[in-house]
Amino acid sequence: MPDFELEKSAYAAGYTAVCGVDEAGRGPLAGPVCAAAVILPKDTEIEGVNDSKKLTEKKREALFDVIKEKAVAYSVAFASVEEIEELNILNATHLAMRRAIENLSVKADYALIDGNSLPKEANVDCSAVIKGDSISTSIAAASILAKVTRDRLLLEYDKKYPEYNFAKHKGYGTKEHIEAIKKYGASEVHRASFLKNIK
Repeated sequence: MPDFELEKSAYAAGYTAVCGVDEAGRGPLAGPVCAAAVILPKDTEIEGVNDSKKLTEKKREALFDVIKEKAVAYSVAFASVEEIEELNILNATHLAMRRAIENLSVKADYALIDGNSLPKEANVDCSAVIKGDSISTSIAAASILAKVTRDRLLLEYDKKYPEYNFAKHKGYGTKEHIEAIKKYGASEVHRASFLKNIK
């Protein structure tokens, strides 16, 4: 389970506001990539917080409200399909992460970032944490905010484009989704560069 050890180390080193950062939606064929940044109170314990991928949708939805209530500050940001196409998915993910950090109502001076690479020009000291959402409570909290926010957006897309059944697969490349793209073609929320191998 994630814990607060990395955050404690950063506070012990003299930092005053440590945020965890994670993203959702790097892999799907449709929709933006979403990132969240969360600053939790020192030594906070939120029961059940874990890597969003290890939680049920119902559990993520419940924790979404608890995290927002308990956080010192939180922020969620997107990089659009157009930005993904222009920048590539890694750079677009970093852009969304930078936006999330910069939009925090309490300015973070240290960021724990899930993954093995850091956003350029982050304007904050940061470290990459591989499998961070399984290690850091703050990153795990961010993973839940990002995942729930993006999933809710895809539910909205489902109303606009019911033929793709976004509510079910959230834009990921399931067999059903790929068959729908073959049948109906791509929508404006699909990532053209991700569809090149779909014949």
